[in-house]
Amino acid sequence: MRSIRPSRTARRGAGARRTTSPVLTAVALASVLALTATGCDSGDAEADARPPASVSPGDSDGAGGTGDGRIRIPDDIRRKLEEHGIDIDKWRNGAWKDWNKDDWLREAGDYINPIIKGLWDPERMRRAEDPDRGVDDNDLSGDQGVTDPAPAPVKARAVPPAYRANAATAGKVFFDSPEGSMVCSATVVQDPARPGRSNLVWTAGHCVHAGKKGGWYRNIAFVPSYNDAGRSAARLRDAPKDEVIPHGVWWGDWVQTSQQWIEQGGPTGGQGAPYDFAVIHVTPEKGGSGKSLEETVGAALPVDFDAPPVPEVGGITATGYPAAPPYDGQLLYQCQDKPGRLSLSASDPTMYRIGCTMTGGSSGGGWVRTDSDGELVLVSNTSIGPVTAGWLAGPRLGRDAEALYRNMSRKYGGR
Repeated sequence: MRSIRPSRTARRGAGARRTTSPVLTAVALASVLALTATGCDSGDAEADARPPASVSPGDSDGAGGTGDGRIRIPDDIRRKLEEHGIDIDKWRNGAWKDWNKDDWLREAGDYINPIIKGLWDPERMRRAEDPDRGVDDNDLSGDQGVTDPAPAPVKARAVPPAYRANAATAGKVFFDSPEGSMVCSATVVQDPARPGRSNLVWTAGHCVHAGKKGGWYRNIAFVPSYNDAGRSAARLRDAPKDEVIPHGVWWGDWVQTSQQWIEQGGPTGGQGAPYDFAVIHVTPEKGGSGKSLEETVGAALPVDFDAPPVPEVGGITATGYPAAPPYDGQLLYQCQDKPGRLSLSASDPTMYRIGCTMTGGSSGGGWVRTDSDGELVLVSNTSIGPVTAGWLAGPRLGRDAEALYRNMSRKYGGR
């Protein structure tokens, strides 16, 4: 089965070549499931209370005021950086490329993501590809008889441009890993602590943290309505910048994911798959305007943690930027289907599963249903899928996901 995981951006330059490593491929569960994984969590309440760290590379001492769009690094965060041996100037000038395992920050309170202005330019974003790795999908021995028959494939449909009008909450998450630059999909969600002015983004845990054998990914950023005009890859090379990134680049200044993902998630998913979700708090790279992400894109989805049991859910629409063939990662697609159940372990929550032909790169993209009031609500995100690309599965969001979301809103979202 195919790993529905982050797509990798090929690194270019003297001597550079494309590589695919098992370190970041989706994890096989019961020799079957390949998951796109890189999760982070907020299991440490004290650590979660710390403010995020960001810095503008144009600010040599990291102490710029907010009036000019530069971001100040609080003294406690600066001390924290120093404790980890991180020099901000060296970091933004390339030290972040050092992935020494002993220095790879892993714990919830270790998340550090200083802004590097201009790092995510349209050309670097455009190179997102999927290594197209997967495992056998014939063994579901861990399901304890709960899994429903595999759904019939549903062909993904292209979302009409402009994406700002037809899928305003959708976008891409970009980040750097030991294997190179990668990409996922994500959704703007509401912030209970800041109605109408949310800076929160929902994605998969594996799109921010490598799981039990790794740590936090770096240079995590969100681009809403990426490639707004729906240009082909060839035409995107010459596209105006305001079409590629119509709402700018928003850096993840703090992230939370499930502790289960951090402890159990693996290069290809692992037992963390049913908890493969994350919330990112973002801040604009350019700063300045004072507008929130929600105000900028014009929408944000509520998150439903009380969705009915799988057989009663009705139709779900999954949205994302698939990158493995026959897709190229530049266009936004959707699938709509009635979900069935997928169980990886008797002790873990049952996941949603729908028919869908989207591939790697769509990981983290939102799953949306219409509730009893006719309102669109987010109920899951893309996590895993088969080699044959006929279906997708996502976690059912319950109490663990709600606790993470409300903790994020309470401590960070109100800004």
